[in-house]
Amino acid sequence: MNHKFTILGELAELVGGEILGDPEVRISGVADLDSAGLGDISFLVDGKKISLLERSAASAVIVPAGLDNSPKPAIRVRDPYLAVARIHNYFLAEPFNATGIDPRACIGKECRIAAEVSIGPLVVIGDRARIGERVRLYPGVVIADDAVIGDEVVLHANVTIGERCLIGSRVIIHSGTVIGSDGFGYATDEQGHQIKRPQVGIVQIDDDVEIGANVCVDRATFGKTWVQRGTKIDNLVQLGHNVVIGEDSFIVAQVGIAGSTRTGRSVMLGGQAGIGGHLTLGDRVMVAAKSGVHSTVKDGMVVSGIPAIPHKKWLRASAAYAMLPELIKELREMKRELAEMKRKQSGGNEE
Repeated sequence: MNHKFTILGELAELVGGEILGDPEVRISGVADLDSAGLGDISFLVDGKKISLLERSAASAVIVPAGLDNSPKPAIRVRDPYLAVARIHNYFLAEPFNATGIDPRACIGKECRIAAEVSIGPLVVIGDRARIGERVRLYPGVVIADDAVIGDEVVLHANVTIGERCLIGSRVIIHSGTVIGSDGFGYATDEQGHQIKRPQVGIVQIDDDVEIGANVCVDRATFGKTWVQRGTKIDNLVQLGHNVVIGEDSFIVAQVGIAGSTRTGRSVMLGGQAGIGGHLTLGDRVMVAAKSGVHSTVKDGMVVSGIPAIPHKKWLRASAAYAMLPELIKELREMKRELAEMKRKQSGGNEE
């Protein structure tokens, strides 16, 4: 860690916050309220829990805008989560240390590799690959022929970038992820045998994307599979061939998206959601965890359930589902009562 020291007032300027208390308090790190100690700044999201501040050993705190006072020196901001993220990044930021190319790396022919790079042992770079400035490749990374890696990219251990794939600048990809594996495409002949369809497209990852561990992004059948700027993808996600993910989207763990589906910008897909193929999800769509989406979803909609329907309707349906055992019990009782009424009525008619 890069041990920096600064004063609270400077951090307030960094996040556009308002100082409560002493602006000269020295800060050297960030921690949560329970583990914070002398020199740390912590944060409180819910102003109603101000009593938590009194029990913390933090030297200062970040508090929400609605809080008028604090038992500790504080920075008051509209969004404590955003402010603490910026401050934490400030303390952890370190200048790039270009270690060069490890002698145990394998570099192909006609590659263009920038001067400032850190390429670890057992990295394999194919022919004609292009590597930008201040790129860090951890051990075991494989970059195939004709792939392009932008500036300030971090590829963690055992990441694979397929041939001709394009990675933008400031992209982070975590261990075990494969970019550019073959898409899942087959044609069935008259005997029921599966004939592989060639997958000749690429994957394009735009600037400022972060991709978690063990993610698989299939190359396009033709054209490109495309993850647009600023999108964040969690671990264990599968993107099928020719999928397009709009800017600034969030895709949570274990989501699967079938081929040729497109999402708008700022889409949020909850964990284990499944999205069918050849669909369109509009801007700002939210899909709840474990939902199954089988039809197009319009801008701004929130959907959940299997199949996914508007979220409020799903909540009502879920409430009704929970009541089914009692409803079935009541229905059976009503059937017995009705049968008894018919029996008595039939007996009366016979008399």
